[in-house]
Amino acid sequence: MKQIVLSERPSLFNRFVAELRDSAIQKDRLRFRYNMERIGEIFAYEISRALPYAVQEVTTPLGISSIALPDESLVLATILRAGLPLHQGFLNFFDRAENAFIAAYRKYGKDYKFTIQMEYLSSPAIEGKTLVLMDPMLATGESMLMTYHALLKRGQPLHTHVVSPIASKYGVEYLHSHLPPKNVTLWLGAIDEELTTKAYIVPGLGDAGDLAYGEKM
Repeated sequence: MKQIVLSERPSLFNRFVAELRDSAIQKDRLRFRYNMERIGEIFAYEISRALPYAVQEVTTPLGISSIALPDESLVLATILRAGLPLHQGFLNFFDRAENAFIAAYRKYGKDYKFTIQMEYLSSPAIEGKTLVLMDPMLATGESMLMTYHALLKRGQPLHTHVVSPIASKYGVEYLHSHLPPKNVTLWLGAIDEELTTKAYIVPGLGDAGDLAYGEKM
């Protein structure tokens, strides 16, 4: 499985990631959501370079222009609720894409042990299309894998791009072990070395959903 880490190449992308992590800037929820949206736009642009293109003719007021345009159907899939700003960033660029939404969360038991619960899936058919599956945080990788398999019930995608701005080394290794080695590309913003016994990424950035929309009950 191919893996691309955007922070490994110095760019403006790193500033947006730094602001996501900054505990002082995080107090501004609007800024947090906007930074996540801008990160989604950068990921979308980078992924657009990996899509197939076909030359099409465009009629201008003065003649005909030939230009290479994306020749592929996309489905943008997001894990709620934290993924919504990231999803919007993708949608700003891939404005013709279809969309899928998944509700998945951790259900905790004793000693901070948890299982991944999925309660909602809304998705178009994905047979033969390009699937972009995104979540702001990749901790254990279990929710991403569960969501991927749930989406396969809607068809077999031509290619899947898995996107996460902040990932743990453990989660990355987990996906490499459990996702197909072909027809899947893993796009990451940054990889953090530590995953605590409570499955929190360190240094991470905290709870992306709470930072974007407020604490939940």
